[in-house]
Amino acid sequence: MIPIYQWPDSQAGAYLEKVSSRGAQADGDLEAGVAAILASVREKGDAALRQWTLRLEGFEPGSLRIDPGEIRSLANRVEPELREVLRQARENIADFHLRQRQQSWEFEASDGVRLGQRITPLSSVGLYVPGGAAAYPSSLLMNAVPAQIAGVGRIVVVTPYARFQANPVVAAALAELGLEEVYGVGGAQAIAALAFGTETVPRVDKIVGPGNAYVSAAKRQVYGLVDIDKIAGPSEVVVVADESAHPDFVAADLMAQAEHDEAAVALAIVFSRDLAEAIRASLERQILELSRQGTIRKALERYGAVLVVNEPEEAIRIVNRIAPEHLELLTREAESLARQVEACGAIFFGSDSCEAVGDYFAGPNHVLPTGGSARFASPLGVYDFVKRTNLVKYTRAALSKNHRAIERFALAEKLDAHAHSVRIRMRNEE
Repeated sequence: MIPIYQWPDSQAGAYLEKVSSRGAQADGDLEAGVAAILASVREKGDAALRQWTLRLEGFEPGSLRIDPGEIRSLANRVEPELREVLRQARENIADFHLRQRQQSWEFEASDGVRLGQRITPLSSVGLYVPGGAAAYPSSLLMNAVPAQIAGVGRIVVVTPYARFQANPVVAAALAELGLEEVYGVGGAQAIAALAFGTETVPRVDKIVGPGNAYVSAAKRQVYGLVDIDKIAGPSEVVVVADESAHPDFVAADLMAQAEHDEAAVALAIVFSRDLAEAIRASLERQILELSRQGTIRKALERYGAVLVVNEPEEAIRIVNRIAPEHLELLTREAESLARQVEACGAIFFGSDSCEAVGDYFAGPNHVLPTGGSARFASPLGVYDFVKRTNLVKYTRAALSKNHRAIERFALAEKLDAHAHSVRIRMRNEE
């Protein structure tokens, strides 16, 4: 089911190349189709939203906005124990993200000059909740809580209406968050509505939240008109395990990742062939207990592997090359290895820190960079929902002291109007 490779043989090299080069290459037909959807929503507003919903989802919505009473009614169908879990998860996420808040600041330089930066929340954010095969109230919490902590004035939620009705746990998460401005529209047309605005759906400053290939393409195309969180690719986990790791735990964590998507990356890096074989055997046993066997098998066959390396340093070099979304260190020397990691979205230490803990409950954000973008990108956080404004408070004394340097710099760039704007202020002093 899952291949075993010995590093650095040619098969192992080919596998790493396949995983490392899975860039977001655009599909021309898909991009063109999404562009057509965006254009129609921009031109026709609500009418286009209804048209595309009927065409793509098979029904024409009534009111595009979901009544808050319906949200509460659906939420009340969720058993109290699960609602308490959502509440605890929200509290843990909030406790972590409260520590990310930033303050405006100023300092005094020479000659009475004051410089600084003002931190202010975004005015409005659109949060996309996908409506695929599974419900993702966890992603709703992970996107909404840091926006709320940042102080975003208006949080708008869009989600496919049929799937919303079928998944009351999403409504329970909305109720827990206190979010009531929810629109029953999904897909690329929902992204268009948030980016352009329609008669009913307001335009926002930033769009966040996961989605399928059409949603991702739409976010990519509207970026610049609005901000976006990131273009999310298929999910990834790399598990580095030594002889102290239980093969059943490694196998379980690989399958947990693989059940997301047939294109998910699930890679274990180990230091012995015996452990590799034990993990593969455990996969074959454990998968029989799971409901999403088909997806898991295809993901493990396409993008899964157990890679046998000779030493920990080789494992870390491979990790840094892939820059995975999730990294689990099931080793005796996890802390030491972690200090050598240069690029990944999140690190999980030890056998009790399985990825599911981070996905749902621990508190750090599970919206992480994928597709190697951890080389330069970071997890979603409060800092993604604020903007920074630089402050310059110059004085006459400072300008008198520095005007010639400023003028010289401007003239070096052949921008004499810039130089003039400084020089004219100094005429009476020369």
